[in-house]
Amino acid sequence: MKQVTRWLRRAWNWLTSMRTALILLFLVAVAAIPGALLPQRSLNEEKVSDYIANNGRLAEIYDKLQLFDVFSSSWFTAIYVLLTISLVGCIIPRSWEHYKAMRAKPVRAPKRLTRMPHHHTGHLDAEPDEVLDQVRGRLKGWRVSVFSAEEDRAGARSLSAERGYAREFFNLVFHLGLVAILVTIAAGRMVYYEGQVIVVTESGSTGAVALDQSTEFCNTSDSNFDSFRSGPLYRGKLSPFCFVAHDFTADYLPNGQAEMFTSNISYAEGEDITTDPKTWRDYELKVNHPLRLGGDRVYLQGHGFAPTFTVKWPNGETRTQTIQFRPDDPTNFLSSGAMRFDPPAGMYPDLYERRQNQLAIEGLFAPTAEWTGENGALLSSSFPELRDPAVAIDVYRGDNGLDTGVGQSIFSLDSSLVHSGQLQRIERVNLDQGESVTLDDGTELTFDGASEYANYQIARDPFQGWVLVSAVVMLGSLVASLAIKRRRVWVRVRPSATGGTDLEMAGLARTDRAGWGEEFEKLYRDIFDLPDPDEVEGGAGEPDEDELIEGPRT
Repeated sequence: MKQVTRWLRRAWNWLTSMRTALILLFLVAVAAIPGALLPQRSLNEEKVSDYIANNGRLAEIYDKLQLFDVFSSSWFTAIYVLLTISLVGCIIPRSWEHYKAMRAKPVRAPKRLTRMPHHHTGHLDAEPDEVLDQVRGRLKGWRVSVFSAEEDRAGARSLSAERGYAREFFNLVFHLGLVAILVTIAAGRMVYYEGQVIVVTESGSTGAVALDQSTEFCNTSDSNFDSFRSGPLYRGKLSPFCFVAHDFTADYLPNGQAEMFTSNISYAEGEDITTDPKTWRDYELKVNHPLRLGGDRVYLQGHGFAPTFTVKWPNGETRTQTIQFRPDDPTNFLSSGAMRFDPPAGMYPDLYERRQNQLAIEGLFAPTAEWTGENGALLSSSFPELRDPAVAIDVYRGDNGLDTGVGQSIFSLDSSLVHSGQLQRIERVNLDQGESVTLDDGTELTFDGASEYANYQIARDPFQGWVLVSAVVMLGSLVASLAIKRRRVWVRVRPSATGGTDLEMAGLARTDRAGWGEEFEKLYRDIFDLPDPDEVEGGAGEPDEDELIEGPRT
């Protein structure tokens, strides 16, 4: 039992040493590298799936090592927790030692003050006790202790003064702030929620927008989000509010670089949701200028384009869809996506036959078309603004697989359906806005144009304010700990054989010595009532011969 206790004590001492804390801090930095180099499921699960599909066995090994979920992995969490424990274990003993040091008297003067980096001697006409009282009066704000001749190492009356205890105090506050940041971030990730929603706006549209596209979003249910994630302690309670996106505007530089995204919205909270939308409050949402509603924040993150297609079946019935495409080129917004259409009821004798005649579209969209390649048939985009939209698409017929219960991406068709022959390509065509293509059975497919969509993020982290406070305290205490200097002054007095008092003083900076020499010299001049060197050089008056003879000896 004693051996186990000894082993646990050694393990605790090792974990709470500053060396271990620095090693763990370095490991946190190294462990975060895969999170920056590899796609993460928490940010984009589709990119992770594509990476695994394209990299085979290596990607599977990465997945088993949780490299696609770095910041929620067990090994990263273990390092994070050990770092927090190590910092707490370092800080608590240091805090106690500093508390005891702050209550302790300054140390006695060394026997030989001449060994100190700053040293002066001089003579004053007053008695030793009066000199010590005078020096003590000059040391306001210092912690001072006076020692008798029996207590002094050199057998004379002496005074010890120390200043700069706040340096260590702020140093400890800095470490406490660092621990507070780690704790508040961890607590926030336990209870946070974050959702993404795409809203197609009518502004900037070059064609008809499908009637079923709503520009309103309500933060009342997890199912209202296009994607949603939350912490393990999230209990499904959302702060109720709604907003309507009126428009989206993107400002571009001449080279196509985005300068600013803006979206005008109207919103209401709580019971005001049921009031007339015309009475809702307006807000101009911009990048890095979120709408704050209590503990929730609504961010404008980005945008993209949603092409509109209309299918006219041989019996005259039509279906129109507007679906967002994924921007594959973040510069000029060449985008990819897919659409699926069900034939009208009654066109086929049974459900099976109807499924075999579903239509699917997959291809590229360009907001400002540029045709290159052989015969000018290769589509690319020359500018990110919606100026001359066009699409390059493949049209498929067959079973879309929507009734299988297996989820599919809205941006691409299931490749297994194409490979198995359930979906067969019947047409490959390039279309400008307003152009149509007629399929082999007389079905007409028309590219009507496109609308712009905005991507909104709704996030709640009740500990975010505490993270900010912790960061401000940590940075402020770091600056204070660097600005404050720990220094000591010793003064020793002896009665002079000719009358008066011989005084010896020395100074020592316990940290860096920058600026301490000037402060010590000023204290020396104050004690002996000497003029400032600048005043003497400026013509304030030269000391006469008697002052030089009778004045301080250095």
